[in-house]
Amino acid sequence: MPKRARALRPELWEAIEAADVVFHAGDWVDAALLDELERRSRRLVGVWGNNDGPDLRARLPEVARVEIGGVRFAMVHETGSAQGREKRCAARFPDADVLVFGHSHIPWDTAAPNGLRLLNPGSPTDRRRQPACTYMTGTIGDGGLRDVVLVPLGQAPASGRPPADP
Repeated sequence: MPKRARALRPELWEAIEAADVVFHAGDWVDAALLDELERRSRRLVGVWGNNDGPDLRARLPEVARVEIGGVRFAMVHETGSAQGREKRCAARFPDADVLVFGHSHIPWDTAAPNGLRLLNPGSPTDRRRQPACTYMTGTIGDGGLRDVVLVPLGQAPASGRPPADP
């Protein structure tokens, strides 16, 4: 939550409150956001990011791992450069089905050769070079993650693969 974004948009809070699980891939910046997400979500999985201070790092792991509906998730804030990301993450997270990551604020949805799916939902507060602030939704069913949708805030949901991280 960068200082220039004073509050999360109402439609994002609605999505958070409706979700069974909320993932946050770091850069909370303020512990008050963590407190509010813990209060308003049914289940929260989070990690700390490079902009998070000691108070947040004391409450959150650098890497989170959870299994939901038979799908093994790993989450980390930073994965390094886009070049070679799939291969590097497949080696680092060999027993995950899905890796959620943040840092770049650039949406990402690819798969490594071993099948690891890499997802970056962008950012609901800091669009950087993107046309809109975003988040992602997905459904777990039949033992897998499906129906992953990149949702631009203030616009209709976008489908298909987002632009690659330069």
